[in-house]
Amino acid sequence: MAGGVKQKGGGVAVVERRSPPPWRQRISTTLALVRSNPTGRIALKIIFGVLGALVVAIGIVLIPLPGPGWLLVIAGLGIWAVEFHWAKRLLAFTRRHVHGWTAWVKRQSLFVRIVIGSVGLVFVGTVALMSIKYSLGIDVIAQVLHYLATH
Repeated sequence: MAGGVKQKGGGVAVVERRSPPPWRQRISTTLALVRSNPTGRIALKIIFGVLGALVVAIGIVLIPLPGPGWLLVIAGLGIWAVEFHWAKRLLAFTRRHVHGWTAWVKRQSLFVRIVIGSVGLVFVGTVALMSIKYSLGIDVIAQVLHYLATH
């Protein structure tokens, strides 16, 4: 929680709001100065729109491959959230659900967490093998089976 009052057990715990670091204040001040000019406001929307679209597009291309595909999509959404309110709401929605999923997984037993991790690993492996097979034309499984049969 960013600030305010938080219920804890039967009592009330007050959470203090920390001030942002100096570099973040400097960036906010600079963006506010640029936004004060109508031309600057449009330029910022274009710059952040194009940059966010580029990062999201690269992330979408990388989703089927093992690596940071979803991380780049969320990072691009964060770039868009600097200028676009809809992106800020979508980023908050995503953050809420990722935190909820993480909290749920942490409450599960070790066996359930191992099953979830195994299913995730099998899914990522399958997607990687299918991506290699259909995009590069290399059937890794057939080659491994052929190698095992001949050696």
